[in-house]
Amino acid sequence: LAAGAGRRFGRPKALVAYRGQLLVERACRLLAAGGCVPVAAVLGAGAAEVRAAATLPGVTVLDNPDWPTGMASSLRTGLVALAEARAVVVTLVDTPFLGAEAVRRLVEAGRAGAEAAVATYAGAWGHPVLLSRAVAAEVADTARDDEGARGWLRGNGGRVTTVPCDGTGDPRD
Repeated sequence: LAAGAGRRFGRPKALVAYRGQLLVERACRLLAAGGCVPVAAVLGAGAAEVRAAATLPGVTVLDNPDWPTGMASSLRTGLVALAEARAVVVTLVDTPFLGAEAVRRLVEAGRAGAEAAVATYAGAWGHPVLLSRAVAAEVADTARDDEGARGWLRGNGGRVTTVPCDGTGDPRD
């Protein structure tokens, strides 16, 4: 998800360069390296600038015209576009320290039958998150404002698999 304006940061975070890559490029490469196919990027604020500046080979770029309403609309945009996927791994553009191993662990949890899976670090929930096709519509229906999937995940703890990802990267934004 890379649609936010990054108001406190002064520009869309997707356009921020870190170690020679735009954050949107890093996020897409993270997902691909973790075994996600296809990879989609949901854009909003500065979408034309991101399209012009970013190198995103093989990435499906999706526009979210409702991005000002919050992260939930971007999550819905991505889930609708990927509705036929067995599962979707969701990450945020402003978490550049995540590791591909965390994504691989979530993908494996999905293959093992998890309806939803959340990466944990020192026992705390973080990113990325896996949502199976079985729950994607429920998550999309309950996502509100800037909360994204969090409300659904917290309200359906019995259906959420936690996946320890300590040592795979850092979930801080």
